[in-house]
Order: sequence, then structure tokens, then C-alpha cells
Amino acid sequence: MIDLYFLAILLWRVILYIFFREIKPRGVHNIPKKNTPVIFVAAPHHNQFLDALLLSSEVIRASNRKLSFLTADKSMNRFFIGEMARAMEAIPVKRAADDAKPGIGTIYMKSGQADTKVYGLDTKFTSQLEPKMSISLSNSLGGATAEVLEVISDTELSLKKPLNKDIAVNALLSVGDSHPQQAIKYKVLPFIDQEQMYKSVYDKLKSGGCIGIFPEGGSHDRSDLLPLKAGVTVMALGAMAANPDLQVQIVPVGLSYFHAHKFRSRAVIEFGAPRAVPRDLVNLFNQGGQDKREACKDLLEIIYDGLKSVTVQAPDYETLMVIQAGRRLFKTPGQHLTLGQVVELNRRLIAGYLQYKDDPKIQKIRTRILKYNRMLQDLGIRDHQVEAATRKSWKTLGLLLYRIELLTIWGLLALPGAVLHIPVFFIAKIISHKKAKEALAASTVKIKARDVVGSWKVLVSLALIPLLYMIYVILATYVARTYGEELGLSEFVIKWSPIWALLSLPYLGISALKFGEVGMDVYKSLRPLFVSLLPWNEKELMKVKVMRQDLSNELADIIDEYGPKQMEDFEKMKVLPSDVSQPKVEQSQSPFQWLDEMLFGWSTTKRSTDSQPDSRTDDVGSKEQVNKPPTNVLEEGDFDTVVSFLDTSYHPYNAANIERVRKDEEKAHLERELEVSINNSNESKNRLDKLRNKPTNPDNREHRSEHINFWSDLEKSANEKGKAKDEFPDMQLQRPSARWYDSQDDRAHARDAEPQRKRFRNDKDGDTKLKDTQDPLNIMKEATHELDKRSKVSKPIRNSHKVSKRERREEKERQRARQL
Repeated sequence: MIDLYFLAILLWRVILYIFFREIKPRGVHNIPKKNTPVIFVAAPHHNQFLDALLLSSEVIRASNRKLSFLTADKSMNRFFIGEMARAMEAIPVKRAADDAKPGIGTIYMKSGQADTKVYGLDTKFTSQLEPKMSISLSNSLGGATAEVLEVISDTELSLKKPLNKDIAVNALLSVGDSHPQQAIKYKVLPFIDQEQMYKSVYDKLKSGGCIGIFPEGGSHDRSDLLPLKAGVTVMALGAMAANPDLQVQIVPVGLSYFHAHKFRSRAVIEFGAPRAVPRDLVNLFNQGGQDKREACKDLLEIIYDGLKSVTVQAPDYETLMVIQAGRRLFKTPGQHLTLGQVVELNRRLIAGYLQYKDDPKIQKIRTRILKYNRMLQDLGIRDHQVEAATRKSWKTLGLLLYRIELLTIWGLLALPGAVLHIPVFFIAKIISHKKAKEALAASTVKIKARDVVGSWKVLVSLALIPLLYMIYVILATYVARTYGEELGLSEFVIKWSPIWALLSLPYLGISALKFGEVGMDVYKSLRPLFVSLLPWNEKELMKVKVMRQDLSNELADIIDEYGPKQMEDFEKMKVLPSDVSQPKVEQSQSPFQWLDEMLFGWSTTKRSTDSQPDSRTDDVGSKEQVNKPPTNVLEEGDFDTVVSFLDTSYHPYNAANIERVRKDEEKAHLERELEVSINNSNESKNRLDKLRNKPTNPDNREHRSEHINFWSDLEKSANEKGKAKDEFPDMQLQRPSARWYDSQDDRAHARDAEPQRKRFRNDKDGDTKLKDTQDPLNIMKEATHELDKRSKVSKPIRNSHKVSKRERREEKERQRARQL
């Protein structure tokens, strides 16, 4: 039987491929194996519906594991969304806010009373409220909520805790008894029993399944994480408390988008190291009461620490813009940053900034970066376009005309599909922005409600495209059968015209998508060319370029200064970890890239491979490259990115060629090792041949090296007498010189030792015996023994029966000499 889950994932994967330009997973090896209960905790929740789809798609791609998300019960009742949620085995969650009802009358608080006392005007608390229910105020007052403890009368009630927003408390106190007309409206929230939801989660984890949850609650578009909800801790601890043999793993997941609300944006999904739920927290959870709350609090801190390791969090939007500008200004030496590395660099820069943000140097460079960003906005260009906007005018004019021609080509290729799909683009944009306004009005945490735009664009397109295709098929069939003969169409084409129209429409859509994307990038690259042609902008452009280079150098110096203070292994951590190996190889170029570089010298591909030395040096004394604008995968309008797909036969950064490049690099490395091994072998053989007085192999003559021979005079003398081979196999001196420890008898014996050597030569063990007789240690021992005999001193030596360390050492030396 076909699994509906996999069919739904397949459908959404196609949709994600169309909506996103690139999806980059990182750390997929951190996903636990099958039959391990896992809770995937994802943040930030920046894309309302697409976040869950993206995470489910990547989990099943990496580990073939199904992921069940907690979905609002209200969404489960929606058309299509509910059906897809059930197919993907989602667990419904009832929310009190979804069933909120307007309260009757208005409420206020008295300044002299407790802050948990609420009074009403024309209210009916006894009929509308009960204990455990909640009251909620409007978003203008922070959306404050509080649980009802006791209903005293129709106009008085007591809260379990004070309202959670000071602005709401102050507003209620300002009304008092003297301004009843200013009393505040409220909403009534029902009490929701989540027992059934928790039971479904426990059963899923007990069976070794996976649960996905966004602990922030609702989606948002803030630069920092929202306060985490404690529900995820109750799920993890409750499941282990209900099943003592269960060990739940929590995997933090970071979702990073680049223009999440825009069509053809980019996304990075990073899986952190799994965290096992501590057993001691489970025991604390079982005790209930305050201990249970402490256990949930401690586990929530563990989850938050995990999310910090995989997310990019900035305290405000301006700081995030400064960090992103700093990341573009900082040139990582020898690295072409992937999406994953960009996220990692942003994370490290934010961590360093938050630690040293009060330092005068950090404050100064922050101010300068903000000024640099304002100058770019005034000129209407982006950071990666600064260098391109400061070229010579004749080159700029030539490149401008060249790219206008390219834009015309891409526009003509994308025109048919774009015209057919333009109703979808306009309607999806209008509806998504309308939904964003509604979400912004109903939320207290959203800034511009961009988190709902991307999701609604996808939903509207899914609804309109089938309807639009049906209309086009009907029109194509009518035209073919009415005017087919006049247009010269064959009977076969006319008969099957609905099929041809239905098959051609998706291809036209894909072609419009790809060619239009390329054309838009070329179009966005034209602006700096126009700006640089204007004569009154030349001075400002040069000023921006100089400022950029100064900022880049200053930022590099600050990182080198503060990096070792923040990280112990700064030099190792300085190189960003690669998602995949991307060796540096010679890049092949498309005809457009070659023409662009040869005629205009403009391409960033050429700039990324050419190194220009600078006066600044690094810590190892090597020249550091000038911090030129890096080729950034995130910037729109990069012309080299535009034309790189035309010739991807051997592009090292193309995902399809990464494995090929890696194998070629391994092959080259093995060839180099083999060559070094052969050279070493030949050199060793030549040395042995030289020592044995053999001629060197002429084939290895180029590897031969001359050595100093200290025995050349002796060898020459021995060869002249013809005795080197027969009489002196060990290259010993024919007549050894006198030694200081030899007696007169020994010296005379040495002169008469020739017959003895001849006798030893004929003996089987003669060589060993000869060496023993000539061993300096033996001769020294005999000489000292003879001296002792002749000595007149007869004083006995203490412990003479014991063997001294010196004698043991000498004995070992003799044994080793015999072995040799």
C-alpha cells in the first residue's frame, strides 16, 4: 500500500524546489538512528507553513524517518491544509486563543486593591467565566493574559496571578472609579485540557518516532528568538516518566533564511548535536509541584543552549545589519563561502560582538559600518557592487551594452512562460501582503509580518496554477479545433491538442523560472554600471571604495586581536568548517565568462583566483591578500553566478562536480606520493651502489647525489696493492696505530698479528674471534688486568665479587658487537 506521508513529502519537495533557489542542510549526521525517540526543536520560526515542510523534507531525505509536527487544531479544519497535515501524521493541538470570545462589558482595576482584583462595568462574570478560564486584553496592551482563580460576582473576580504585561496593569489602574467611560474591553479564553495531545506525543515517542515542534509558539519575523514555551519540556520529561526505559533525544535545529518572504530565496537548515534528557530531571519531574517546574526550567535552558549553537541571534535589526555587513567586509583567506559557512561566520561575529560590544574599538567600527551602509543606500548600489562601480568609463560603457544584450536574450527566452504565469504572480503577491497586514494587526511580536508572506504565496499559487492551466488547456483546444486547419496543424495535433497543451505548460513555467531568474540577476547588475557612468558620482564612488578597503583591513585587525581572547583555539577555528570538500582547482569558464574577462577584465571568478599581495602580513609572515569584495553566494545580481550554469562541465563549486573534483584531487595526491617514493628508492639505491663501489644506474643519474668519502685515500691505497677485497673486507687498517692503553708487548703482538688473521680467516667462526681479539674493550680489560698484577698495592677491593655497572655495560656492548 502506498504511504500517503511519502506522497505528501514528494509533492512538497517539488514545491520547495520551485520556491527556494537553494536549500543547504548541515549536520545531518547528528540525526539519531531509527527506533530512537527524538524531538526536533526548531527555531527561529520565520516561515509560517514552510518551516515544518522544509524540516520534514530534510529529515526524511537524510535518515528516512517520518517527522510528526504539532499543528493547531484550527489549521486541521482548513481545506487542503488539514488534509495534508493528516497525511503527514500531524498531531492536533487546541489553542485557547483560537476559541476566544468577546467579553461582555469592560473591566478596570483599583489602585488601592490587590493587583489580582479585577472589576467590571456591565459585565456578567458569573455566566461567562469560570475558574481556570482566562481573560485577555488587546494587542495594543501587549496581549496580556491571566488565569481566573475565582469569580466573586458579576462585576468582580480574582486572578491566579497578576497580568503578565505592565502596560496592561497601568492601563487598567488609570481607569479607576473616576473614569468608567475609559474602561477596557477584554476577551474570554476557555480552559483547554491538553491531556489527549500529550498522550499522542507519549505514544509516538514510545514507539521510537520523531516529534517536531517550534518552542517559540507562533511564527515571527524578529532577529532574535522569542521566549521558549515549556510545553516541549513537559513532552520530553512526561514521556520518560510514563516509560521508565525510554531515553528521549532532543535535536536542536536552526533555520536560517536569506529573504525568506521572497520567491527564489535561499535557506540553510542546521542540525545540532543531540541532547539526551537527563534522568535526574525526570526524577525531579515526578515529584510534582515546585520540583516539577524546576525540572522543566532546567531542561528548557539545555534546549536554549542547543538552539544558540545552531541559530543566528541578534538583539535588534540594526545589529543584524551591522553583522551582515561585517561578514561581507571580512575576507576569509583561501575560502569560497558556502551558505552553511556564511551562517557559521555570522554566528561567530555576533558572539564576538555581544561579548565586546562596549569596547571603544567595537563601537567605532560599528559607527563606521553604519555610515558605509548609508553611503551605499544613497548611491543605490550594494556592497558586492562597489568594485564594479569604480571602473573606467569606457570599460563600463562596453560592459553595460554587453549585458543589456544578454538581458534581451534572457528576457525573450523567459517571455512566453512569464506572460502565461503573470496572473499567478500578481494575485499571490496581493493576497500574501493582505494576509501579512491581518497577521500584523493580530500579533504583538511581529515587526512586518514577513513570516506569513512566503507561505501564502505558495498556498495561493497551488490554488491558482491548476485553475489557470485548465483555462489555458480549454483555450488551446478551442483554438486548435476551430482554426487548426487554417494554422496548418495536422489532424493528429488537433486531436490531441489538450494533451500537448497540458504537457507544454509546466515546461514553459520552468523555462520562465530559470531564464527569468538569470535575466533578473543581469538586470540588477546594471545599476552600478549606470551609477559609475555619471561623472558627478566618480568622487563618491572612489570614497566608498577606499572606505570599504579600510573597513575590511580594520575588521581583520580587530578579529585577530579579540579572536584569541574569545576562543582558545582561535587559529584552528579561524578556518571555517566546510560542509563538503571544495578543493581549489582551475575553474573552467563559459564563453560568456571568458569574453567578459578578456574584453573587460571584470569577472569576479577571475578576481577570486588571482592574488594581489598587500603590505599587510599575517602571523606566519606570508603576504595577505587585499580584502577585495568576495564572491558572495547571497548577493543578487552577481553576473558570474548568472552565467556559471551555462558551462558546468567542471566547475568546482557545482554540487554535481564536487565528488568528481574530490576524486581527481585524491588521484593527484597519490601520484605525487608515488613519485616521491620512487625518488627516495632510487636515491637509496645509488647510495648503496656508491658505498659498494658500483657504477650508478644511468637511468637514475638525475637522482644521484655526491657524498663525501672520508676513506677515499685508504681505499685508493688498498686498491693499488690489490688487497682491498681479500685482506681488508671490513676496511680495517693493515697496521693499526699505537693506542694509549696498549703495552709494549701488545704493540709487538699487533705487528705479528698477520699470521693470526690468516688462521682466523680459515676458521668457521674466525671472523667473530678476530673481532673479539681486536675489540678495544677486551684489549683495555687485558691491559688493566696486567697493570693490576704488576701493581705493588695489595689492598683488597670491596665487593669485588659483584659485577659493576660499567662491566655490565661493556658486556652488552660486546654482545651487540658480536651480533653485528
